[in-house]
Amino acid sequence: MLKILIPTIMLVPTTWLITPKWLWPTTLAQSLMIAILSLTWLKAPTETGWTHLNSFLATDGLSTPLLVLTCWLLPLMILASQNHTTFEPISRQRTFITLLISLQISLILAFSATELLLFYVMFETTLIPTLILITRWGNQTERLSAGTYFLFYTLAGSLPLLIALLLLQNATGTLSLLMLQHTPMFSMSSMADKMWWAGCLLAFLVKMPLYGMHLWLPKAHVEAPIAGSMVLAAVLLKLGGYGMMRIMNMLEPLTKELSYPFIILALWGVIMTGSICLRQTDLKSLIAYSSVGHMGLVAGGILIQTPWGFTGALILMIAHGLTSSALFCLANSNYERTHSRTMVLARGLQMVLPLMTAWWFMASLANLALPPLPNLMGELMIITSLFNWSWWTIILTGAGTLITAGYSLYMFLMTQRGPLPTHIITLDPSHTREHLLIALHLMPLMLLILKPELIWGWTV
Repeated sequence: MLKILIPTIMLVPTTWLITPKWLWPTTLAQSLMIAILSLTWLKAPTETGWTHLNSFLATDGLSTPLLVLTCWLLPLMILASQNHTTFEPISRQRTFITLLISLQISLILAFSATELLLFYVMFETTLIPTLILITRWGNQTERLSAGTYFLFYTLAGSLPLLIALLLLQNATGTLSLLMLQHTPMFSMSSMADKMWWAGCLLAFLVKMPLYGMHLWLPKAHVEAPIAGSMVLAAVLLKLGGYGMMRIMNMLEPLTKELSYPFIILALWGVIMTGSICLRQTDLKSLIAYSSVGHMGLVAGGILIQTPWGFTGALILMIAHGLTSSALFCLANSNYERTHSRTMVLARGLQMVLPLMTAWWFMASLANLALPPLPNLMGELMIITSLFNWSWWTIILTGAGTLITAGYSLYMFLMTQRGPLPTHIITLDPSHTREHLLIALHLMPLMLLILKPELIWGWTV
């Protein structure tokens, strides 16, 4: 565990002490080495669960894929941000990279925590760097309002979780994930128990976000710089799903009835956000709303509590993390050239940047879950387990899948096909850096087709 954490922490002094000329290459190289080193976590020596166990931290089948995704994302964020921070003072560039590193540290600690209180503290800590990224490096004046939305939605959802965890500590005497699975079940029947159940899940449902509590996400995505959008889409939303999976085991007797409204909201959200995507003019907003739809499927898969639902949810979280992050990078490369996120003003780019169109095509197909990509594998497992639970859900999930395919193709055709607008006269050619960035997103996705058991989670 420490062989990843200590190099990540040591990235901070490296960032501040290195000469300006070597700042970006050095941080990129070191973070890439950490990412490659983190792949050793995937080689679990046992099938009994916990590995790399120490007093506070451990990894298991559920947290390992998310930890590797977190480590993989830091070099990609550094690679994506290099261009738009070039003209800033060097101290601001150093601060920017430090914020990204601090996000990685808190996310590693959150995903590998065995104590629920440590998980809660780290869950909240990720707020601070993300908030600074949105409010200090965002594009428009709306960024302060987006930061406020992000902060207060997440805080309002998380406070009941803290109270719920303290009550759990009071009742069982422990908050260790290793111990809690062996504590006796309670016969939860009173109204207070139902409130406790809702308190435990609310923070994660806001973070995911569930449809109805999702208003902070499109705002935050649209206003955030590219690194902020990438980490939000790829990892921070997954904190919600991870937390739900961890805490579900403790809420057992109540979930059967109480989860109905949340499952309905999640599946209705898949259709509603898909329909919203179909009439979006803003490219980043479209990708942000598509994230809400995918996370709705994940929430549904987790809430019905079957092994297939859990596995599908984890696979879809990893696949969606890589796909939506790649889409945000592509949207950013368009924005850096045309200085507009409105799709009508920046269409027909296949004529000018044909190689970028190939990347757009692959990312769009991954977003609509084309076989044999892991996106389809995750969606199929969730849809099958939901259908097995109640066959009515096939109407919602089927319509949602259809709409997803619709808006993914709409996004691709609007940005790439059609006549080039007359106001676009000169565009920079695409850089090797950008092709490398998208390749590092989509290559793991392709390789996971060959060995999907790496991201199956507990059901190995």
